[in-house]
Amino acid sequence: MRVRHESSRPLDVALTLAQLGHGRYDPAVHRTPDGALWRTSLLPTGPVTARIVQDGPRSAVVDLWGDGAREAADGVPSLLGEDDDDAGFTPPPQLRDASRRAGGMRMPRTGRVLESLVPAILEQRVQTVTAHRAWRWLLTRYGSPAPGPAPSGMRVVPAPRQWAAIPSWDWHRAGVDPGRARIVTTCARLAARLEEAAHLEVPAARARLEAVRGVGVWTSAEVAQRAFGDADAVSLGDFNLPGAVGWALTGERTDDAGMLALLAPYAPHRHRVVRLISVSGRARAPRRGPQTAIVDHRRH
Repeated sequence: MRVRHESSRPLDVALTLAQLGHGRYDPAVHRTPDGALWRTSLLPTGPVTARIVQDGPRSAVVDLWGDGAREAADGVPSLLGEDDDDAGFTPPPQLRDASRRAGGMRMPRTGRVLESLVPAILEQRVQTVTAHRAWRWLLTRYGSPAPGPAPSGMRVVPAPRQWAAIPSWDWHRAGVDPGRARIVTTCARLAARLEEAAHLEVPAARARLEAVRGVGVWTSAEVAQRAFGDADAVSLGDFNLPGAVGWALTGERTDDAGMLALLAPYAPHRHRVVRLISVSGRARAPRRGPQTAIVDHRRH
């Protein structure tokens, strides 16, 4: 089926949905040379493949395949950030040009908790490239083929029972240590309760996630940014983020406390500021010291 989304505000589909992918070779998100963004999801009514194409400065056309297509069609406005309200937001002076260029960037709301929670758990305490490799391996092995004429290799995320049933040796083969594997398994077993968080106010939703052992403030923020469309969620405890924020706004590195102080004037849009930093080209500070080594847990 096909739906067309027309907004009253500028819409940049690519920037809005950019944070939903987990690496260049994510089996659940793929961009084709024609500019279309393909994305899969597992909804209560079934799997779905979406092909999203911007067809005007305020509009997009979305083609949908699979048993979850009609439910996904109802969620298109939220996915494309129609619920995101940036009223009253004034960007930092250093990011005004970036804000003008990214005027159509919204905060997407997928409403799917486990789909954001599992990759966030995989990204705990390891380099991003390692987590992306694990996500790709697990989806390729345990995900189901994407419905419709999706690009080759696309997969729909496993159902909760499938995540919970992954044996220890396949976590090992994916490069995921036992600690993170246990957290994913626990969350999969609690999936019904955790998915309900998408219908709560954000503080209560994050508290429900953080009640699970191993899900802390960083992980819940990563979920809130994607599943809940939270424009204020700050990923505390991130190895690189404080330095990027400090460098972009002051020209100096900082820590979590310094980052929160710099972002405080922009609440409830602190994540919006972080997103602007990421697209501004101002996020990269000069490297100091050796790069962190990539740990391959499959060798242990």
